[in-house]
Amino acid sequence: MRSANVVRETAETRVQVELLLDGVGEARVSTPCSFLNHLLGAFAKHGLFDLRVEAEARIDPDLHHTIEDVAIALGQAFDEALGDRVGISRFGYAIIPMDDSLILVSVDCGGRPYVSVKATFSKTRIGDFDTDMVEHFIRSLANSSRTTIHVLELSGSNDHHKAEAIFKALGVAMKNAIELQP
Repeated sequence: MRSANVVRETAETRVQVELLLDGVGEARVSTPCSFLNHLLGAFAKHGLFDLRVEAEARIDPDLHHTIEDVAIALGQAFDEALGDRVGISRFGYAIIPMDDSLILVSVDCGGRPYVSVKATFSKTRIGDFDTDMVEHFIRSLANSSRTTIHVLELSGSNDHHKAEAIFKALGVAMKNAIELQP
């Protein structure tokens, strides 16, 4: 079974992530950031990952460290669950529409982190989530999972739709990249 259980504790947060790569898309996500919960649920559902995340903010009024530490722990879980990465497809991509938004995400799970995010947001917040944390989450995830991630906004005007399409596309791209080959 390709799975991992990661606990990350810092002065600011405590995060636990349980990840099953070959799941059915079930997510149980509990963080102090409701929009992050929503995004991670969409990521797991469309990636067909079984994901459990429990995060506690200790001293984090804007949730920056909580969101970052969730991304780091999730990336570490992917890295651990993938092991030596032998036999995976390695590359994956998805072009996902969500109403007005169209997002392309391409990944390389070959073990080298790199990030390029070309997406813009018209507002600074979506609910309780700072929009600059979309790129920061992806960067933290890429570094700790040792994955190259490219995100490109092809069109869109609604910030909620763009962010959600990014996480859905990331789930599908990761699912395709980690698929086992005969």
